[in-house]
Amino acid sequence: MMQHVNDPYVKRASAEGMRSRAAYKLLQINEKDKLIKPGMLVVDLGATPGGWSQVAARIVAPAGRVIAIDLLEMTGLAGVTFIHDDFSEDEGLAALERELAGSKADLVLSDMAPNISGIVPADQARLIGLVELALDFAAKHLKPQGNFLVKVFQGEGFDGFVKAMRGVFVQVQTRKPDASRKGSREVYLLGRGLKA
Repeated sequence: MMQHVNDPYVKRASAEGMRSRAAYKLLQINEKDKLIKPGMLVVDLGATPGGWSQVAARIVAPAGRVIAIDLLEMTGLAGVTFIHDDFSEDEGLAALERELAGSKADLVLSDMAPNISGIVPADQARLIGLVELALDFAAKHLKPQGNFLVKVFQGEGFDGFVKAMRGVFVQVQTRKPDASRKGSREVYLLGRGLKA
């Protein structure tokens, strides 16, 4: 708890009106990779509390749009359409597809993580299951040459997931932004250029 309270990004988020410290992870990745541009349609999977949606909405405005989904409630954000549903269930996926209404996304973001039990193999398996669903969604709902940014924990199933991403995207890169805690196993995988 003290680590969280004393975290410089937590303090910065509070001072700058950001929803979460995670916002700075996306800002740092975007600074390097220029993923988000004005006018884009962005889908944010596992969006609550809204740090990533907040960043994306500010950049895509005024002509762009962010569609966010999470099983936890999220306070409204300008420029963000929020779906309160479980992305990993058929009903949640159907609600997201209805909101897309046949449009294809320029970028799919996923900072999803399962509720952590503390049993590392079980938690890792559940996370890999979620990111596989996110990859499948991105493959079906991105525009040609669209991009996908996803949080993954290193461990069992990681190499297989990287291989799966390489089957879907022209280029797959690993990102570990400064805002990501040093001791964390999390990394971000960036899939660039959806293959035809």
